[in-house]
Amino acid sequence: MPIATVNPANGETLKAYEAMGEEELERRLQLAEATFRTYRTTAFAERARLLDRAAGLLDEDRAEIARVMTTEMGKPVKQARAEAAKCAKAMRWYAERAEALLADEEPAEADVKDSGASRALVRYRPMGPVLAVMPWNFPLWQVVRFAAPALMAGNVGLLKHASNVPQTALYLEDLFHRAGFPEGCFQTLLIGSAAVDDILRDERIKAATLTGSEPAGRAVGSTASQMIKKTVLELGGSDPYVVMPSADVDRAAEVAVTARVQNNGQSCIAAKRFIVHTDVYDRFAERFTEGMRALRIGDPLEEDTEVGPLASERGRDDLEELVDDAKRSGATVLCGGERPDGPGWYYPPTVLAGVTREMRIHREEAFGPVATLYRAADLDEAVLIANDTPFGLSSNVWTRDEADVDRFVRDLEAGGVYVNGMTASHPALPFGGVKRSGYGRELSGHGIREFCNITTVWHGA
Repeated sequence: MPIATVNPANGETLKAYEAMGEEELERRLQLAEATFRTYRTTAFAERARLLDRAAGLLDEDRAEIARVMTTEMGKPVKQARAEAAKCAKAMRWYAERAEALLADEEPAEADVKDSGASRALVRYRPMGPVLAVMPWNFPLWQVVRFAAPALMAGNVGLLKHASNVPQTALYLEDLFHRAGFPEGCFQTLLIGSAAVDDILRDERIKAATLTGSEPAGRAVGSTASQMIKKTVLELGGSDPYVVMPSADVDRAAEVAVTARVQNNGQSCIAAKRFIVHTDVYDRFAERFTEGMRALRIGDPLEEDTEVGPLASERGRDDLEELVDDAKRSGATVLCGGERPDGPGWYYPPTVLAGVTREMRIHREEAFGPVATLYRAADLDEAVLIANDTPFGLSSNVWTRDEADVDRFVRDLEAGGVYVNGMTASHPALPFGGVKRSGYGRELSGHGIREFCNITTVWHGA
């Protein structure tokens, strides 16, 4: 993929960039290593001051950077502004709380004495330069949720962003520079995916984080394991959205529409498989389909647009192949299901019923506004269908029955269970998955400690 801004609403290439050469890449790696030696010793108060300044600048830039994101990857501009605001909020959250989250921890006094020490503690120390390989779907948020805790912990970051969002990637480097972070604290590497392996093998890189596809995660995880380097991987998702008889079905159907088509349906944590108890299936299916059919599709820069184009032509082709395979195998199309005429990489909100295990869409992630409906006879079958996926990022459950809630929380194979609401990330809550959705956690105290050296300090009697 060329490093370029290609407007997905019309396919027009707006800006193209040359990949960095070896000499410039080496300069940046040297700079990251040198900057870390001094930045790691800065006080939390100074780091917080800089990160808070970055949040303020992002607030000032919100309208401008939102239009850039929309032009690069097609999300409705209102959602782009909300993404920028969310990033500023996360920066402030970590600026305020990082010192407490990384405070020294002291074991119980009896355990200290039993270890033969006069004093013992656990200290969190930064690891060094961290490589972040990030995707295009939330081009600000995916980066900030790594960068904010990493910088507050005393690490420095090197960003290899998706090649179709270069302007957003360069903006992020400029943002941290304008905020006053020392040169080399956060750098954007304009490189292709083929260069990632060599960078990850470089001894100056101490760890890596990746949000993206399963194949990309396998590649980064494999190289990192060979080099014995820490990684956090957040990969695909095919999240279940379960509706039980005691639920507020109308509300569940309303929220389901947003849960499926947020970010034009291109979200790892978007609900994708809608598993509905047979007692309320017909009612939910009717209201959900009505809501999907009523969505406004159009130019993502228009304020009233609810669904814009997919980010790439290849992405639309992949989604269309999944839908066509399901149709050939007997799935029923309740709405959508056909590529529209005209420019841009649009695909309509689509609902498929009668999906079976033999269909590709049952096993693969549908990265676009396509929902699959399943009928469950009882709670046991709902759990069985929900877990019948190689992914395990998050899940959504709608029920007023506490026994149902307990069962789902106990048995759903996912990194999160959201009850009577849709999955959403928040700085205070750990984020990540199980199975092929990856490992490790972002956000919260768990996220900031992922790239810290957890150091035992022991004092003799």
